[in-house]
Formats: sequence, structure tokens, C-alpha cells
Amino acid sequence: MDATDERTGPVDAWTGPTVGELGELVVLDRVTARLPSGAPIVGPGDDCAVVAAPDGRFVATTDMMVHGPDFRWAWSTPEDVGWKAAATNLSDVAAMGAVPTGLVVAIAAPQDTPVAVLEGIADGFRLAVDALAPGCGVVGGDLSTSSAFTLAVTAFGDLQGRAPVLRSGARVGDVLAVAGELGEAARGLGRLFRSGVDASGVPSAEAVRVNDLDADPTVARQRRPVPPIDGGAGAARAGATAMLDLSDGLAIDGGRLARASDVTLALDADAVQDDVALHGGEDHGLLATFPADVALPSGFRRLGVVVQRGTADVLLGDRPVPTTGWDPYADWDGAAG
Repeated sequence: MDATDERTGPVDAWTGPTVGELGELVVLDRVTARLPSGAPIVGPGDDCAVVAAPDGRFVATTDMMVHGPDFRWAWSTPEDVGWKAAATNLSDVAAMGAVPTGLVVAIAAPQDTPVAVLEGIADGFRLAVDALAPGCGVVGGDLSTSSAFTLAVTAFGDLQGRAPVLRSGARVGDVLAVAGELGEAARGLGRLFRSGVDASGVPSAEAVRVNDLDADPTVARQRRPVPPIDGGAGAARAGATAMLDLSDGLAIDGGRLARASDVTLALDADAVQDDVALHGGEDHGLLATFPADVALPSGFRRLGVVVQRGTADVLLGDRPVPTTGWDPYADWDGAAG
């Protein structure tokens, strides 16, 4: 679906000069002026940025957001989209036990996209970084054109002299814990697909207004997730043995950690309230394991224990849990919401 199909969305940015009318240099200047700068050794303007790696290492990750599978203009403002693109990448850095230091952002937009949309996305990046990872900045990027609006973000992080926390380190007897929400973003997405569409099922800003979805806190969490970025470094300092970002849901991501560590994750029988908390994605919390004799760091709560590898990756009480969750190739039409 082209971005032009949903320009009646909850944005006031679909007016003014377009990227095609102004050209790359002017657009780049207008967008860069709104981005968080951070403190790189060399920032935007050269062929590469130069970012410090104090202990000789850094972590790097990348993620894409494409109009249709990952966001809809009828449901999200440009600021929402910028916030979410920043948050999802910052969360991956935190999941390694690192502190975010820089973002590189590439945007491909249809030629008739108003520049105000890109400026709104830049504002979203600034707001997210200020709220979630102060001191981080957008240190470079690229602009191009495409029929589908696309953002690609690469994030860097500083391990501060610690070993990275991998998915493969969980040990039998460890405590399983989570920081952040479970299922809230999926509840919001489900609400949008049920009540934020017109009679033919197409995302509709009018339906969002009529059904007052802007007042729904779960919709807010779908638009602007709030991952516990500080919790990543805190978990590493507390001795976390394994960790990952809950981008696709507790069951499917927990299965990934279990397989990487060759263990089974045994969730307490009352660990989750329902299947949405178990299988819903896009909360971007942190799932981690800790030695049993370690006090859980601030923001983490117990979910269960790590046990000897069995026939299931994840158990809820004594019941095997299907390791299913968000799948962009299967679920982007909202069927799983």
C-alpha cells in the first residue's frame, strides 16, 4: 500500500513542499536540523561518522520499518513513526547490555511526500532519544525515493568494558525475569484492526477518531513503545547470563533464547495474564536470566526459572507453549492482532 492511500491519517504534515520539489540537499538540511546530535567525534556531513568505542568494542544492530507491514499513516503521526523507529533499535542495543551511543537513519520516501513528514519523523527521533537514551544522537544517514515509505535504522552502543550479554548464556537454575510490558502493544494493534478501519477493513483515521482510539493507552504503546533502555546495562551489571529484546512476543522470543542456550524456560503458572501477553509482539521489553543468588535489578520482575532442556522450548506451568508470535511475513495484515 502506497503512503498516498492513507493521507487522511492523523497527521497535519501532508501539506507544503514535497521532497521531489525541494531536492535532497534542502530536505537533508531541514531534517538534520531537527535530529538529536549526541556527541560523536565526527557527526553528519562527511562520508562516515566517527563514534567513540572506549573499550575497543561496540555493538551494532539494524532494523527496518516499511509502510504497510510496520506502520500505517492512518494510525500514526510522523512523530510516532520516528519515535518507534528509534525505540526499536535502542532496545536491541540495551538487550546486549550496552548503552546506546549513535543512530544512523536512512529514509526512502515517495517523491510527493511533503518535507513536513520527514521533519515530523526527525522530531520523533529527537523525542524518543531524549526520553529513552539521553546522550545518544543521530550521527548520519541517507535519503532516497521509493514507492513504499521505508526507514532503515542502524544503532551503535558502548559496552563500557563489560562482556556483551548474549542469548546463549542461560544456565539451568537461573531465574527468568522481564523488564517492561507484556502484550500491551499487541492489544493496541488488535484494537486498531478491530475499530480503526472502515467498512471494508482499510485503516481509517476517521474510524480512529470516531472510536476515540487516541485515548486508549494500549494504542499509545503500539505507536510509541517505551522499552526499558537503562535496564539493559543494569541487567549486565547485575550479572545477567542471557538477555534479548522482546520484539516478537514472550513465547517466540523466549523460544529463541531457550534454543540458543540449549535449555527450557519454565514460566510460573501465573506469570502471564493471557495469550496476548504470551504471544503479542512489539512491546520491546527485556527478557533476561540471572543466577538464582542474585537480586533482580531495578525494573525486572520474576517470570520463572531455567530448567534442563526438554521437548519444549517454553513451558507455562507444566504446559508446553507454542513458540509463536509476531511474524512480518504472516501477520502484517493484522490477523494476529
